[in-house]
Amino acid sequence: MKSISQLTRALGLPVPLHPLITLVDYDKVSVEMLPKGQKLVLDFYKISFKHAFKGQTKYGQGYYDFEEGGLAFLKPKQIVYSPEDKESYHGFALYFHPDLLRHYPLGSTINQYGFFSYDVSEALCLSAKEKEIIANLFAAIANELDNNIDHFSQDVLVSQIDLLLNYSHRFYARQFITRKAINHDIITSLDKLLNSYFEKENSLKNGLPSVKYISTQLKLSQRYLSDMLRSLSGLNTQQYIQNFIIEKAKEKLCTTNLSVSEIAYELGFEHSQSFSKLFKIKTKLSPLAFRQSFN
Repeated sequence: MKSISQLTRALGLPVPLHPLITLVDYDKVSVEMLPKGQKLVLDFYKISFKHAFKGQTKYGQGYYDFEEGGLAFLKPKQIVYSPEDKESYHGFALYFHPDLLRHYPLGSTINQYGFFSYDVSEALCLSAKEKEIIANLFAAIANELDNNIDHFSQDVLVSQIDLLLNYSHRFYARQFITRKAINHDIITSLDKLLNSYFEKENSLKNGLPSVKYISTQLKLSQRYLSDMLRSLSGLNTQQYIQNFIIEKAKEKLCTTNLSVSEIAYELGFEHSQSFSKLFKIKTKLSPLAFRQSFN
């Protein structure tokens, strides 16, 4: 789907009043024209607003505990699949092309909103009060799109999208806090995964554990995992892994007679210099100086 007009044709809707943005009410749209399970790539952003989740919707390693509704985000060029069942088509979807934002500050700052890289299973769950706020924002956008286009239309629409994203950012921060129990379970699983990685000497075969490997094993998107960890520990996933590795290194330096090069090799570093550099950044001491200070 390269254009908003192409999308509306596929949904059997009239040509949008604005060529770069449209708001679709799926409760009023026939989806018979969309093949089930078809692979799709959109050249524009999509924000889905569902009034309620039907049944249990997966959330990381758990499930949604909010039933009032939620938001899901999709950035351009991501591969998605059309749902197999009609029941998945409900609520609203806001589609807007990057060109809409091209000459606005949001055009360059939108990439800072990490939730556009989250998986659908990591959608934003909304409380009743939050849903009311989002519903009002969608209503305001719908009202603006119903008006005739003038010189102010794009300014107003971009500012409304900006406000929607700011509220979404705030609500995601709340979600990380209110789901501390679930998130701490994820951190526990992360620690077990890292311990197992080094105990089974995967580092000797595969090198240092990557963010991609960790997120895949935990069945979370890389961006969601990093944002969740940052909200709880102040560290992104890469920093968390590095700190774990440094603790393993300290243990080996204090309890074994292995050389620095041997420890670096066991931990998965290709070059001992890289290990020594990271160790000094994290501890302000070289590995040898740390061993001597401990002794």
